[in-house]
Amino acid sequence: MALSRKDKIRKLLKGIETGDPDAAAVVSSERYIQHNPQTREGGEGLAALFKRLSKTSPRVNLVRVFEDQDFVFAHTEYDFATRKIGFEVFRYDGDHAVEHWDNIQERRGPNPSGRSMVDGPTQAVDHALTETNRALVASFVERVLIGGQTDRLDEYIGGESFAQHNPSMLDGTASLRSALTARDGARDVIRYERVHRVLAEGSFVLSACEGQHHGRPTAFYDLYRIHEGQLAEHWDTVEEIPPPTEWKNSNGKF
Repeated sequence: MALSRKDKIRKLLKGIETGDPDAAAVVSSERYIQHNPQTREGGEGLAALFKRLSKTSPRVNLVRVFEDQDFVFAHTEYDFATRKIGFEVFRYDGDHAVEHWDNIQERRGPNPSGRSMVDGPTQAVDHALTETNRALVASFVERVLIGGQTDRLDEYIGGESFAQHNPSMLDGTASLRSALTARDGARDVIRYERVHRVLAEGSFVLSACEGQHHGRPTAFYDLYRIHEGQLAEHWDTVEEIPPPTEWKNSNGKF
């Protein structure tokens, strides 16, 4: 029985533990477009990355894996000598992955509400509501995160029942509002400037955004669980984007 696209990505990412170059067989070496600035282009670059990472005795835990048309996106936990949390996004063309994006940060926490960066529900439900939930998150990102309309938080979030997995925040809307309005002198601490992608499967929606954190170019990946038409739970990773002079490919972070 042929592996599903999700299972192929599970096998690919688990290959990081062994450094086995065959784990990258799902990747089209001729057409693969790599958006991780620290990884070289093509399947050969991916195999080299696996070999390098395998020397750290890594462990890979795929916490959540979802599929949205030609995209598979995963929420991952890595131990590469240090523990990291990531989101991995792959675009398929036919049987092979041909493009990859990610966003990875150091694991921190638990947060003030006692939640880790990865715990909580893992299975998507309400698949018939995929497009409705995608539109909800897209609206939230444009109006609140980019547009700065934090007075509209209660339109999107179910009050104090909102489960927060960001390692610095509490459950509920007050902590999120405080983070989104915090200032560092004359500038915002967090500034979302552009949404690049909103991926969805049922009750889970992932947004990939570009902006600034303390004035530095940053990628924000935010995963939301939707329940009864509101944002019920949130996980994220925040990663500074290195300057282009340090990139190992020319494709850009997004």
